Amino acid sequence: MRGRIAGSAVLLLALLLAAPAAAQALRGFGGDGDGRPLEVEADQGIEWRQDARMFIARGNAVASRGDTSVRADVLRAFYRRTGDGATHIHQINAEGNVRIAAPDGTATGGLGVYYVDRGVMVLSGGTVRLVSKSDTITADRQIEYWETRRMAVARGNATAVRGDRRLRADVLVAHLRGDADTARVERVDAYDNIRIATEQDDVTADRGVYQVETGIVTLSGTVTLTRGKSRLTGCGATVNLRTGVSRMRSCADAARTGQGRVRGVLVPEGAGE
Repeated sequence: MRGRIAGSAVLLLALLLAAPAAAQALRGFGGDGDGRPLEVEADQGIEWRQDARMFIARGNAVASRGDTSVRADVLRAFYRRTGDGATHIHQINAEGNVRIAAPDGTATGGLGVYYVDRGVMVLSGGTVRLVSKSDTITADRQIEYWETRRMAVARGNATAVRGDRRLRADVLVAHLRGDADTARVERVDAYDNIRIATEQDDVTADRGVYQVETGIVTLSGTVTLTRGKSRLTGCGATVNLRTGVSRMRSCADAARTGQGRVRGVLVPEGAGE
């Protein structure tokens, strides 16, 4: 079996890079942006509640800065007073029909919350979706972006799709380098109930790690590779995305115990037809 399967791991790269831009947009609504003008519009007006220390934009509310925007039924910014009398935004909520648009893609969900002090953005509410020109990522629970930890996380039946290739896991994690404008993915981790599917191949595993610089995907746990009627099962597999070579591994103690050896049924193409 060839390493075309590994190509599915790169589905995460372009879409999860939209998360830093989305966090920037929410931060900008709170007034902690990069100095560029922030435009806020709302059909039902903008309200300032001094007693609750909150700004509210209602009715098809849109906050935009440059080519990045946040749209929702309601946008709320919560602030606190600082020692010098200034205001500091510590939380921003985008509520209802949330759509975050950036040059790298769009994100949609029912609720977006940006915790400014922690540098964490969480998009949740129904099926959360990230879409670019070539990729789609969905999650039933939520998608997170952690600024200080430089990572993006998709939780709950997380699925990445490009063309006829599909990567699914309970949790997908992208570890990034660089700032919001130059962020790139260094490593992608997939946890639990992993399934990678292409037009010809189907792979299941317990965990997967994709190293972007080397192009190597390492799968562990109970790993099964299926192509047509052929099937291989082992305790791990290594796939080199650049060379297209896949290697199935036995369990660590297979030589001593005779258990956990790689097993397979190889059926030539066209056999039995």
